[in-house]
Amino acid sequence: MTNAYIAEQLEAFASLLDLSGAGYYTARAYRRAAETIRETKAPIAELVAAGRIQELRGIGPGIAARLRELVETGHIAELEELEREVQPELVGLGRFLGIGPKRMVEIGRALGVSTADEFREAARGGRLTSVAGIGPQTEGRILERLGREGPPQRKGMLLNRARALLEEIAGALGGEVAGDPRRWADTSFDLAVVCSADEPEPVLDAFGRLPTIVSILERKPRRALGVTVEGAPVELVVAEPAGFGTQLLRMTGTAQYVDALGELPSAADEAAVYAQLGIPWCPPELREQPFSGKPPKLLERPVIRGDLHVHTTWSDGKASVLEMAIAARDLGYDYIAICDHTPNVRVVPGLDADDLRRQAEEIAAVNEEVAPFRVLRGTEVDIRRDGELDLPDDVLDELEWVQLSLHAGQREPREQLTRKVTEAMRHPAVRALSHPKGRIINHRPPNALDLERTFEVALETGVAIETNGLPDRLDLSGPEIKLAIEAGVPIVVSTDSHSVRGLGNMRLAVHTARRGWATAANVVNTRPLADILSAGRTPARASGARSRRRG
Repeated sequence: MTNAYIAEQLEAFASLLDLSGAGYYTARAYRRAAETIRETKAPIAELVAAGRIQELRGIGPGIAARLRELVETGHIAELEELEREVQPELVGLGRFLGIGPKRMVEIGRALGVSTADEFREAARGGRLTSVAGIGPQTEGRILERLGREGPPQRKGMLLNRARALLEEIAGALGGEVAGDPRRWADTSFDLAVVCSADEPEPVLDAFGRLPTIVSILERKPRRALGVTVEGAPVELVVAEPAGFGTQLLRMTGTAQYVDALGELPSAADEAAVYAQLGIPWCPPELREQPFSGKPPKLLERPVIRGDLHVHTTWSDGKASVLEMAIAARDLGYDYIAICDHTPNVRVVPGLDADDLRRQAEEIAAVNEEVAPFRVLRGTEVDIRRDGELDLPDDVLDELEWVQLSLHAGQREPREQLTRKVTEAMRHPAVRALSHPKGRIINHRPPNALDLERTFEVALETGVAIETNGLPDRLDLSGPEIKLAIEAGVPIVVSTDSHSVRGLGNMRLAVHTARRGWATAANVVNTRPLADILSAGRTPARASGARSRRRG
């Protein structure tokens, strides 16, 4: 029994747990376990037989029991039971149509159907109104959506989830990620995978069998539309090998970008398409709006020398200073800055001056152990409601990297909010402003901060502006980064990681910066440690510019 097969069974189990209404964290635990199993080089079946499977990250007693059952019997009984009870095809189709899982199962039972095709046949045969609670108007809406005039309005899928979903599908089919996730859009609505094959049928069949695809809504000779457990439609295109590059380009760019290119020549790869068009190749992140000319050499992950915004168990993180340092060093970094919260955040533990000085002792000990790698003493200091910083000047002056953040007061009026933030930026210890717009994607809109005025003060003071790699933040966004770069403001590309795993969000931050046309020269943490430590204060800051200090 291969690791890939075992991981696939856990993924299927997680999908059915989603459909059954089980807790989000339960399904996530099984998905993470599947990911761990895929990454593990040792044979999982042997680890299970030896009773050592719980030595792997994320494998607790419950998941270990399921793995033991799978290895010993060849199946998971509860998975088969869920497949019978949940009716995944119906529930997945229901989510696409805007119908909740419980209601969709009720409708299916009333109609005596259990598959998507049976549901379509019943709906188009005029049987929907025989179900209690479905009148002519509801029937009309369902039929309209079944006709693919467009899925119901829904929240966009977060970038990390969209990439993981399509990378899994593309990996299984030997294809390439396309659609919004290939452009690294903040949220994804158009999800697509492009494959290359002379004979498309085997690829289309394999797509329908994937555990992440619970229903096929439409199938054509070289295309299929499937739906995931979240109700998200995923389009598969199986291109002829000689035209793969053309289809990949068409399925990646926005309609405005692709239309502006004119008629696309048929070519096996994208580079050949651009060459035949007589224009430079364009990175996927920039394929939003038409433009002319050669794109710059955009920022790349290997040139990032450190992460300047990470948390530890001193605050609300899940790893120690040492664990974060070792993980960052293993990623090839030269440095990280520990930026735990301060007390004003309130909803999580925050460090006061005494705490930061005790933490300094731990950081010093870690630095001895991991040298020449360097852990910087830092903080994510909060701006209080009165505009004061949440730490006294004497401790701020001791720190090597001070991130400024606003957590409370996100709904304040534009002028009031902008004045508070920009005055705080004038404090001589501040090096960067974190997640300036304060958005939580799909949950909280951006605040009213005047970015133009903020960039002016950033230039006066030398304060960098962050793009934050947390999947539900990505703040600044790509277009906002472009405005900052055009204004001459330096960017910090950070993860705001609260765990070792969170350090992996650097790729989200990097690609978000690329969407803003960022090059290595625009980004502070592409610079050597010596430059970070020796960065002097600008004349405006050193010459007595107003600062909000308390002590």
